[in-house]
Amino acid sequence: MKYKFTLIGLVIALLIGVFSNLFDLDPFDKLVDFFNSVEHYEIDEYFIGGIILLFFIMADLISWQRNQKVELEKVRVYKAMIFSLHHILNNFLNQMQLFQFTAQTTPGFDPKVLKLYDEIIEETTKQVKELSNLKEIDEQAIKESVLPKSSNSA
Repeated sequence: MKYKFTLIGLVIALLIGVFSNLFDLDPFDKLVDFFNSVEHYEIDEYFIGGIILLFFIMADLISWQRNQKVELEKVRVYKAMIFSLHHILNNFLNQMQLFQFTAQTTPGFDPKVLKLYDEIIEETTKQVKELSNLKEIDEQAIKESVLPKSSNSA
């Protein structure tokens, strides 16, 4: 429900109004009386500050909730993209098997090229798996997952 809290607030406000009229209560007067009774303790100012603090805590919580929803949506989109990428690459790899078979059955075809073909397919598969298994989904982690890993560090 889009306006759930507004509806709850409306119901509470209406109930306060109805009960105030039915039982001849005046909640505002009761609140003023309460503040007058605690005036000599000088804590009424803290109530106002507390109300203001609660308002801003609620604003932070609402903001945090919205940010969480956005982050979850990003993760869903990322996972859908990865699923689609897997689908595309699997189709590509299946089609490339025809080329591999043709190369293997062609007399005089250079075996070094077939070995390079297998290495390229293996590296691509490894990169897609790394991209699929990211723990943190952010720009830097995505870029690092597909960077070539150097076998010798100089």
